[in-house]
Amino acid sequence: MLYDAYEFQRSMLAGASALANFGAGLLNNPANPFAYFGGGPVMASALEVFAHASAPRGKPDFGLDFTEIDGRQVAVREEIVLRKPFGQLKRFVRQGVEGGPKLLIVAPMSGHYATLLRGTVQRMLPVADVYITDWRDAKLVPTSEGRFDLDDYVDYIIDFLAHIGAEGTARPHMLAVCQPSVPCYAAAAVMSADQHPNRPATLTMMGGPIDTREAPTAVNTLATERPFSWFENNVIATVPRTYSGSGRRVYPGFLQLAGFMTMNLGNHLISHWEMFKHLVQGDDESADATMKFYEEYRSVCDMTAEFYLQTIDVVFQTHALPKGEMLHRGRRVDPAAIKDIGILAIEGERDDISGIGQTKAALTIATELPEAFKQYHLAEGVGHYGIFNGSKWRNRIAPVVEQWMATHGG
Repeated sequence: MLYDAYEFQRSMLAGASALANFGAGLLNNPANPFAYFGGGPVMASALEVFAHASAPRGKPDFGLDFTEIDGRQVAVREEIVLRKPFGQLKRFVRQGVEGGPKLLIVAPMSGHYATLLRGTVQRMLPVADVYITDWRDAKLVPTSEGRFDLDDYVDYIIDFLAHIGAEGTARPHMLAVCQPSVPCYAAAAVMSADQHPNRPATLTMMGGPIDTREAPTAVNTLATERPFSWFENNVIATVPRTYSGSGRRVYPGFLQLAGFMTMNLGNHLISHWEMFKHLVQGDDESADATMKFYEEYRSVCDMTAEFYLQTIDVVFQTHALPKGEMLHRGRRVDPAAIKDIGILAIEGERDDISGIGQTKAALTIATELPEAFKQYHLAEGVGHYGIFNGSKWRNRIAPVVEQWMATHGG
């Protein structure tokens, strides 16, 4: 019933958004005298803000058509190099550019699409042959494709690294943003234990919940103050018949978005108020910047119930990885198996999702890794989103990642 109720509301809001957009266009029409005086501009701006906030959204495009290398513009095209039921490996091919370190960017499976890391990819394109995990919306995966849980996530990462590494002589690098830090670390440990030839040369983790007992945030508290059964009974829904994944049990993306919006509701309200004022003043450039951010932020997708619930249990409630109790396919994930992977832990000073110390714990539990293969970087004045997007990521954090990859080239 939860998903059906949401779909009904979404349909109603889609119609209201279309009407509001039509009204805004009418009031802004140069031929309309109300566009120049009275309450016309104010009403048009209000309708435009509502239309944008309530419009339905699908999967965004990366839109990265070119990059700049050594002062020259290089064309970029997307290529799917490996397809799997719940995700695909996407490569950003730099036309005419050969060589360079191969970098797998592992996007979060946390309610948003991989395009949330558009800025991350864009910044690394001039210096690396970039691949990214392009996860599918679970509501679009037919039940005939089976389950997808945390074990499968680790398997996907191993398969992706093996595919990338098979195409070159040097071991690939891996960068995990937030949620995938735990499965990426597990994959690195499993591949190290097996002496896999394509185990990552470096593993960079940014704002990852390796040990959520360190400086717990509101997100961590939410996951621990309620029993596991509460999550099973209250946030899991069944995909309705209108989607190809009909009948699949999922954690809906709209619930995840609601949670994120509620955490910083005041900031989101202020952002929309500022957007309204920019539109009234005719400052379309500033208004467009806010709209562009929320176009991405509100584009959400579902996670399989088994993946979400296993993550709640393993990462947030039992802290299995830092305690040495995490299992992959019944086999213990041993951090001590990591002996030649350069681990870089990056945290944001103002991160309200993963507190300070949670990612740094990855260095502590790798007991057999030489100190020369460990590095910690605290990004001062940076919040969670700013770790991987924006000017501070581009100018202050990315150079640290570049240098780390160059030092441990595999």
